[in-house]
Amino acid sequence: MKHKGQAWRAALKLIFLTLLGVAVLGLIAKGVNFFPDVILGALFGLWIIFVLFTLYFFRDPTAKPPDGPGLVLSPGHGTVDCIDQLDNSEFMGGPCHRISIFLSVINVHVQNAPISGKICCVTHTAGKFISALQADSAKYNENVLIGFDSTERIGEKIGLRLIAGVLARRIVPFVKVGDDLARGERISLIQFGSRCDLYIPLPYTLKIKLGDKVVGGETIMAAR
Repeated sequence: MKHKGQAWRAALKLIFLTLLGVAVLGLIAKGVNFFPDVILGALFGLWIIFVLFTLYFFRDPTAKPPDGPGLVLSPGHGTVDCIDQLDNSEFMGGPCHRISIFLSVINVHVQNAPISGKICCVTHTAGKFISALQADSAKYNENVLIGFDSTERIGEKIGLRLIAGVLARRIVPFVKVGDDLARGERISLIQFGSRCDLYIPLPYTLKIKLGDKVVGGETIMAAR
């Protein structure tokens, strides 16, 4: 699948940069005899713990999307904590369902295409970094809106908003306008706790409920 390995590359970059920082600090401390060896050893031990957590956090399983026409899949791994209808959506151009998924720090943070389609919008909006636990954090937080033109139903749109949180300070889209994607393909990465909002046309029947645990690229969110 496209973009496989991008999350691992981000993890290795982060690990390398922190190792460089630890090494420089250790050399400086040794040179001025500032830290005893036991403290330097503890610092290295903390770095090892950080490496293990980073490798776990940036894990990137390959989705196994279900077959069938008219399905909208979950774009992310997490918990559905808000289901409502918007009177008017920035991308959808009218009323739509909104399903909001909270991603904790222990969830997979690679996102997947909810439908097969062409990317018609990748819009970054600067903002704050309040807690993503709040379902309306999209109104204030840094976010990226990704819009899909469906290839199953010509003229139909599906929207996805990736929302940063207190720890999630970097949203990394893997896609650009014009890309053609199959359902379930990797599309982005949000580093650390965050939220995804999925916008679906009203004619769809929702297949999930509040509190459901969903799997990116696999769980059916809606169908028609």
